[in-house]
Amino acid sequence: MEPKNLESSVSAFSSFITSADQFYVRNHFKQPELSSANWTLAIDGAVSHPLQITYAELTAMRSRTMVSLLECAGNGRVFLVPREDGAQWANGGMGNAEWTGIPLADVLKLAGIKSTAVDVIFEGADSGELTTPNPKSPGVIPFARSLPISEANHGDVLLAYHMNGKQLPPTHGFPVRLIVPGWYGMASVKWLKRITLTEKPFDGYFQSLQYSYFERPNGIPTVLPVTTISVKSAIIDPGFADKIASGHDFKVRGMAWAGVNDITSVEVSTDAGKTWNPAQLIGPTIRYSWRMWEFTWPAPSAGKHTLMARATDSKGNTQAMERNKDYRSYEITHVIPVIVEVI
Repeated sequence: MEPKNLESSVSAFSSFITSADQFYVRNHFKQPELSSANWTLAIDGAVSHPLQITYAELTAMRSRTMVSLLECAGNGRVFLVPREDGAQWANGGMGNAEWTGIPLADVLKLAGIKSTAVDVIFEGADSGELTTPNPKSPGVIPFARSLPISEANHGDVLLAYHMNGKQLPPTHGFPVRLIVPGWYGMASVKWLKRITLTEKPFDGYFQSLQYSYFERPNGIPTVLPVTTISVKSAIIDPGFADKIASGHDFKVRGMAWAGVNDITSVEVSTDAGKTWNPAQLIGPTIRYSWRMWEFTWPAPSAGKHTLMARATDSKGNTQAMERNKDYRSYEITHVIPVIVEVI
């Protein structure tokens, strides 16, 4: 079906790196058919030297490789009550991969950023017309998002052409996609074809009508675009409605992530949040990536149990227990209970 949207299975979360064939796919329009031989990237707008860069020219530039998690801003939407429109992800709208590409800042430097530039718009080669959910799009539009100049010039933002050491698969943005580490996945525009620098903030369809939330600085709701990933954890094993044998210790497993911040702790509750115990973090801290964790549940007794996990990041932010409805159908980061039966 088009547009193609595929959720990762639980088996994809058994390792630190998610393979490309198990990595979730989020498309808004039909996947374009592109060739590296005739692909070019246009850079225009508020620049001194507008450019047209070929695939060969881009891949010949100084590259860097980094690991970064991508998470759909609607990951976990299936848990919202009442039901919200949009892709009904459980926990599978995320993945952790190694990306190789050219720092965006290097390419923008070649074009010469004018002092009046404030935003950088990234346009993908995919386009279409949205008729549902509301609001409808103004006819056929491309998928496009933007970054402020300060973020675009951050050295970790990549024009990526490799994923996990191999050529970027078509489903993940071949020939070249944007990778904005620490931001929700909608910022990492796939099938990149044009970069435009503007002298005023971009408020396109996917920047304001979708992938946006409310903030109330003075009590009056203001619409803002979804940006950086908030602290979150997920229990991967056991799953919902799993049955567990009694009389034996059980290892609860999961992962936690916090966008541009690091995970400092994860706590697990086996009694619906009445008491909490520290989980063990596994492996080193790698910025922008998830952190695996595990907790040994001592010989659980027979009956139904409600498990919960909550993470805290390096800025002191801890997962909320309740949903903030101002986030509409995005940033589903509150603690999700997992009910299991011990037999």
